[in-house]
Amino acid sequence: MNEESVESRRAKLLQRAVALLARREHSRLELARKLERRLDEGQDCRDIDAVLDDLQRRKLLSDERFAASVLRARSARYGEARLARDLQVRGVPADVARDALEAIRNSEIDRARVQWARRFKALPSSIEERARQTRFLEARGFSSAVIRQVLRGVADTEGGAA
Repeated sequence: MNEESVESRRAKLLQRAVALLARREHSRLELARKLERRLDEGQDCRDIDAVLDDLQRRKLLSDERFAASVLRARSARYGEARLARDLQVRGVPADVARDALEAIRNSEIDRARVQWARRFKALPSSIEERARQTRFLEARGFSSAVIRQVLRGVADTEGGAA
């Protein structure tokens, strides 16, 4: 293959990648997977890596920005464990996810209380009701320490989400 066709293939991939990024932020892994599904004949994964590297150099693709976007959209409804899992599944590197989650860690108890209050009207009066409310908050990724605080009805955060 000549150099012009390599550049032409990469230009097509770049155009697709920019179009996807124009709709919403993507992690590098997500964008690579989407581009792989749309490879034309003659294109290969090396072309995708080169395009993604170029996008990162130009700061059009950023895992940090993607992680912040995901947390902005989902943190009101979910706890840290669920958000960490969501970022991991989407291919965000562990250090980037850890830094992004650090920014919302102090609001964990407040977010859990809001979710609990939207669903339940009163603190649990029986073991069965306590288990039901606990499962609800666990499913949203809140830690057991946070769940205990919410279900005790503690008004202050006493050290956060410990």
